Amino acid sequence: MRIYGDQVLRQVAREVKEINGELAKLAESMLQTMKHNQAVGLAANQVGELNRIFALDASLQSPKFEPFVLINPEIVEVSGVQVGEEGCLSFPGIFEKIERPQRVTVKGLNLEGEEFQFEGEGVVARAVLHELDHLNGKLIIDHVGSIRKQLISARMRKISNRNPP
Repeated sequence: MRIYGDQVLRQVAREVKEINGELAKLAESMLQTMKHNQAVGLAANQVGELNRIFALDASLQSPKFEPFVLINPEIVEVSGVQVGEEGCLSFPGIFEKIERPQRVTVKGLNLEGEEFQFEGEGVVARAVLHELDHLNGKLIIDHVGSIRKQLISARMRKISNRNPP
């Protein structure tokens, strides 16, 4: 798991050109990492891979939710507004109130290379947009104001110092 201070988190992930066994292994590993950490989402760059793929599992919030991975995701539509607390495995112990759209429609490919479209709202929309941010090198701290950044800067330095040089 890559944490704040690791430069891979600030890099833009590359489009996936080929869906193969290695990508399937990555996807399965990401789903297991999420389950182990009771996370809703995980982007590939959070595990050191610069591929445009993220995993989503909101089954703890909604038992009927089927975990999935989305390759080369693109936003189709967003609507509404929600403000809620957001955490991130790359920022252990830090939770911030962030404004995001209430609903999102996103499209991409599944592991079979088939295009599909997904609609989510509430916490699921938040997770989708959070993971898309990761794939674009954007972090939750980019959504908070400068005063709030100053208030949490000591905790962020402590997290950053966990990364070996």
